[in-house]
Amino acid sequence: MSAGYLPRLTLVLGGARSGKSRYAEEILTKAPDPWIYLATAQALDSEMEARVADHKKRRGEQWRTVEVPLDLPEAIEKHGAGAQPVLIDCLTLWLSNVLLATRDVVAESDRLVAALGEVDGPIVIVSNEVGSGIVPDNKLARAFRDAQGQLNQRVAAIADHVVLVTAGIPLTLK
Repeated sequence: MSAGYLPRLTLVLGGARSGKSRYAEEILTKAPDPWIYLATAQALDSEMEARVADHKKRRGEQWRTVEVPLDLPEAIEKHGAGAQPVLIDCLTLWLSNVLLATRDVVAESDRLVAALGEVDGPIVIVSNEVGSGIVPDNKLARAFRDAQGQLNQRVAAIADHVVLVTAGIPLTLK
């Protein structure tokens, strides 16, 4: 991908600590700043607070962080309407938040995919690939894994560019 061109919609998939967020940040910064970072994480404990702080430090001051643990479709509509580069990190935490808030996962996913379909871009989306492990041993974990896999498929179908990051190495899928 050249510095002069970013697709309208890029999906970056990978496992935990695979390097997907760092890679997504790198490709988005090929567009002129300032960059918008739509953060879906909720720092509910000290370990998560440290992770969030590490991400913010790595990104630097050119990034404008907007915290959207649940209302991601509205944030996409608001910030993805222009040509300003947007990074969404990550769909996995957003989906977890939706599930734990007992919202309708299908309806919320429909709203998300519809919002992504309307953006001008460039938008880079980070999401975990969760289907390569063992079958979870409880109903909630299985429901999450299934919903995440379905959401990843839907977003990949409308994305212009899809990348899988493993061990910090990107592999273009689409």
